Amino acid sequence: MYTISKQYHVSASHILYGLAEGHPCGRLHGHNYVVEVELQAKELNAHGFVRDYRELDPLKAYIDDEIDHRHLNDILGENNTTAECIAKHFYDWCHERWPEVVSVRVQETPRTNAEYRP
Repeated sequence: MYTISKQYHVSASHILYGLAEGHPCGRLHGHNYVVEVELQAKELNAHGFVRDYRELDPLKAYIDDEIDHRHLNDILGENNTTAECIAKHFYDWCHERWPEVVSVRVQETPRTNAEYRP
């Protein structure tokens, strides 16, 4: 099995609702996220790729145009802005375009990340 991945950077704010009073994530805050998409294939294409990295450019455009420096609750819904939900959102978006996508990892801080892998 061949595996490739590519990372994208995005800054955005959000609020996590329903947390205990005083929980810092219940306040408006933001992260400098790292979104990593992973693709796999049993065989390489005619050019020797799982997929040409340049074919993933629409993800960068989507992030830059629709996600970066925005409030995630406005885009993903009030209860869908945990790192886990963000990873699932990007997985669904990517998998519609590239069936080789097997997972998306979202890093919220240098020490925390979540991954969606069906």
